[in-house]
Amino acid sequence: MISKRISLKLVAVVAVAALFMQGLTSCNSAPKKAEEKSTEVEKELFIGLQLWSVRNNMGEDVAATLKAVGESGYKFVETAGYGDGKMYGIDPVEFKNLCESSGLQFLGAHTGQSVPTEETWDETMAWWDTCIAAHKAAGVKWIVQPSMGGSAYESLDGIKAYCDYFNAVGEKCNAAGIRFGYHNHDKEFTTEYEGKPLYDWMLELTDPEKVMFQLDLYWIAEGGKNAVDYFEKYPGRFELWHIKDEKELGESGKMDFASVFAEREKSGAKYGIVEVERYNFEPLESCKKSFEYLKTQDYVDFYE
Repeated sequence: MISKRISLKLVAVVAVAALFMQGLTSCNSAPKKAEEKSTEVEKELFIGLQLWSVRNNMGEDVAATLKAVGESGYKFVETAGYGDGKMYGIDPVEFKNLCESSGLQFLGAHTGQSVPTEETWDETMAWWDTCIAAHKAAGVKWIVQPSMGGSAYESLDGIKAYCDYFNAVGEKCNAAGIRFGYHNHDKEFTTEYEGKPLYDWMLELTDPEKVMFQLDLYWIAEGGKNAVDYFEKYPGRFELWHIKDEKELGESGKMDFASVFAEREKSGAKYGIVEVERYNFEPLESCKKSFEYLKTQDYVDFYE
């Protein structure tokens, strides 16, 4: 039988060991806190602006426009002005620095080429090599093709050719540490092959490792489909959203953003990009009002 004195000593030893293990756990929790902080930074960056929204302003004065966008509260921009290795005619690194001087990060871009023929394949891939190198120099996270040519909407073979093409481009982007994706309009949902919307064919024929999707929340609604249904059917495929309304956000009263944001995790969305294509005000003012609208909505996470 163990004596009372020995028993007490054993209790003391166990208590000391427990305190020691608690200390180790506390030490090991530091990286987790840093990771949580990183997650908060990602949430802070969640709302950016697609610069197509202020395309005329960008054509007149790039620096002044970026400054105004930053002052409106946006955290990053997605461009729509690539050509010949430059962004809006500006060297990639210089453009990145110009964004950062305005309190913005240059995170993504809209650009692309129509599906090549067998004869033009090498030329198109060389175009992509130059494009990807320019965006890598600027440190962007993604390149999104904003549309497709008519052949995608004419036959199932047409969309299959685009999906093969996108898989090839996505592989090139992956090699450079950049995600490649596609941005929809409404026609991808109203065009059907064998009873299935063209957009569904795209989701099923592209490799998730090579091609992600930037879901335009306005255009999917205009196409008669529900974004949340797609999150359920194809979880994790929609790494980016375009947050859009008929004009300024909230203006039409038709968009149910709350239900979409509630399923953000299931969708896979990491960033949301506001896009305003039609206006009640001057473009920069419309974009500012759209950001202010999101700031009033409880379903949007903001970290100041």
